[in-house]
Parts: sequence; structure tokens; C-alpha cells
Amino acid sequence: MSPSKPLAPVFLLWGQDAFLLREAAFEALGDVQPSEVDGASWEGGETADLATPSLFGEARALLISNAKALPSEAISELSRYLESPDPGAPLVLTAIVGDRAKAPAALVKLVQPVGTVTAVKVQRKELPVWLARRARAKGMDLAPDGATALVETLGEEPGALEQALDQLTAAFPGERLTAALVARQFRGLGEQHVWDLCDKAFARDLPGAMRSLRTLLQGGDPGLLILGGITSRLRDLVRVRSLPERMAPAEAAKQAGLRFDWQVRRYRELAKRFTMEDLVALHERVAWADRALKSGATDDVVLPLVVTAIASEPAALVR
Repeated sequence: MSPSKPLAPVFLLWGQDAFLLREAAFEALGDVQPSEVDGASWEGGETADLATPSLFGEARALLISNAKALPSEAISELSRYLESPDPGAPLVLTAIVGDRAKAPAALVKLVQPVGTVTAVKVQRKELPVWLARRARAKGMDLAPDGATALVETLGEEPGALEQALDQLTAAFPGERLTAALVARQFRGLGEQHVWDLCDKAFARDLPGAMRSLRTLLQGGDPGLLILGGITSRLRDLVRVRSLPERMAPAEAAKQAGLRFDWQVRRYRELAKRFTMEDLVALHERVAWADRALKSGATDDVVLPLVVTAIASEPAALVR
């Protein structure tokens, strides 16, 4: 039996988190600086540089983010290129998928015969270990309870956790970063369980949002506190939605009154699911819920209506 043909430097990286995908993409690229293109902005001819030797002999690479948005003509062009890919020119595609979703079938069909398809993810239970590894790479002394406290306080967004490490280093240089220091630095950021509810609701994950709400209500969290978290997130999305898409995350965070750059990236992703008219209608629904709760309506009646209005598809939103 003849040996199998070696795989070309062609990679499809898929997962739920944009930060992890980008990290994995540059790890696959090594020292090569790629040309970058968003799948939604594909114009045609992007593979030409990969197929044409450089006059000066420098390494070439192409990074395609948001690959799920590639038009059919782009898939055709990539398919032609992959009939004989350059073994010295890396091609990396990244695709963000939803919770529990699989790799995009069309992209797997495109890449798998010649390259590598890899799921990029870190499970929640793995996050403290992942954080400890990142901290060591930065020369930080992160205590195990500090890593756990970061996840419990800030949630499961790797980009947010990475940025939190940098903030802790700046705030407590040379110190062992314990749970107590995490609490000092990030006190007042809000209840993570309400954040989780907001993440699921505004991502239009209705079953997940209802499970999260049920957990909060069973835990005795006050309805007005939960509604306050929802209202805060809604107002953040309205502010982010109103800013120019091309505005840099750091400037957008400043303009929107957000604390972290990663919040802008996350909220832009969520806000794309709603028109401004949708967000205004939801603001009216939230205002109604506030009046209802303060008038004596029960949490378990009012809040499911609010969450359903947010997480349902647009046609289900009663204006």
C-alpha cells in the first residue's frame, strides 16, 4: 500500500469563541504574517497570492475569518485552489458556530480532503487550568482559587478572562493573584448568573435562557434585580448598535460606557440579531415589566414573558 499523501497547510478551525479561534489561527500560521479577509467581504481572486510565487521569496498565507459567510463563488475559487494547494503557503479558515452546533458541512467538505479540520474550544471546567497556563506564559503567579474566582466572576468568555489577567498584573504587580485580589479588582461587575441569562436571551437561545431564568428564580434572586440586569444589557446593546461598525473596539467601549473591549465585540455580535426597531420595542416591554413588578405582579409570570420576547425570533416579538 502506498503511503498516504501528506496534508497541505490548510486548516478549518471552528468553534463558538472568536478569541480562541483567532489564537488558534495564528498558532497554525506560525511566524508567517497572513493576508486577512472576512468571508462576508470576499471579492474574488484572494487565492491568487497563494498560488503565485513571491518575487522576493517571502512566505505567503491567507487567513479567512467568518468563513461561514463565504459566497458560493468563493467556495468555487477555494475548491479550484485546493486541487493543488501550495505546500509552503498556509491557508486558514475560521468559522464561529452556535452552541452545540457542528462544523459547517460545506467548509468541512472543502477542507477535509486536503487539510485539517479542528474544533477549538475550552470547556468551562477546563477554564481555570487554561487560565493558569496563560498566566504562567505571562510570568504571573495566579493562585488556583484566583483562577476559579475569575471564571465565577467574569464568566466563560476567554477574551474577557485574558484581558482580566492583564488588568490584574497592572493592578497588583509581582503579587500572588488570589481570589481576594480578584474580588477587589472586579467587585461590582454584576451577578454572573444574570449575565448568563442575558447572553443566552440576546443570542436568541430561548431554551437556554429559560433554563437560566428558572435557576435564578429557584435560587431566590429578586425579580427586579434580574430585570435590572436585562435592562442594563439592553441599553448597552442599543448604544453599541448606534455606533459605527468600523469604530475601533477601544473607542467604541469608551463611547458606549463599557469597561472592556471584549464587551464591544460580544455586544456587536448580539446586536446584529436585532434591528434598532426591535431593540426599542424590547425597551418598551422591559418598561412594562418594571411597572408590573412594582405593582405586585409575580416574578414567575412577568420575567418569562420578557425573556420570551427577547429570545424569540423577530416574528414572535409583539410590538
